[in-house]
Amino acid sequence: MKLTQAEWSVMEVLWSGEEFSLGEITDALMDVQGWNRKTVFTYLTRMESKGLVRIDRTQTHPYSAALNREHCAREERDELLTKVYRGAAGDLIAAFLKEAKISQDEVDKLRRMLDEMEV
Repeated sequence: MKLTQAEWSVMEVLWSGEEFSLGEITDALMDVQGWNRKTVFTYLTRMESKGLVRIDRTQTHPYSAALNREHCAREERDELLTKVYRGAAGDLIAAFLKEAKISQDEVDKLRRMLDEMEV
C-alpha cells in the first residue's frame, strides 16, 4: 500500500510512541503540517479504513499505528524497485551509490552485507 506524504507524516507521529490522543497528534502535526484538529481527525479516520491506524474508542489515547515502520518502508522500497528499476536491486543500489556520498563505515557495512549474502 502506497502512503501519501501526508499519511507518512501521521504515521511518523504514531511510530514515535504507542498510543496517542487526538490532541497529542494534532500538536505534533501542527508544527509539521499546520493542520487543525478536524483535519487530523479526518486523516486518522480515513487511515483507519485503509488499515494504517488503529482506533480504540474506549481509550483516552485511542490512536496507534496498525502497521510498523519497517513494513511500510518495505512496501515503498518494493514499489520503487519494481516501478523504476524493473526489479533490478543492483541497479537501484548502484544509482544510489553513484549519486550519494557515503562514509567509509557505510562502505564497510555494505561490503559485510554483500559478503554475508549468497550472491
